[in-house]
Amino acid sequence: MTGRLLLTVLVLANVVTALGVVHARHRHRVLFVEVSRLEKARDELNIAFGQLQLEQATWAESNRIDQVARDRLGMKFPEGAEIVVIRP
Repeated sequence: MTGRLLLTVLVLANVVTALGVVHARHRHRVLFVEVSRLEKARDELNIAFGQLQLEQATWAESNRIDQVARDRLGMKFPEGAEIVVIRP
């Protein structure tokens, strides 16, 4: 009788362990897919960030700002006679 009880306990322990392994492997696969998805999203965001940095550098270039100031705003460097120096 004791042998039969021990065998039953061992079989149940084996089944429970097998279910635990199956659950752990499934969880691992789900998490791996999630990590892969997040890494892809991170890479896409890094690419977009690099493009935005390049665009910002282009828009902030001093030659471009000077050109926009002249063309759109009608600004120009003052002539020598238009410059007034104020001294304290």
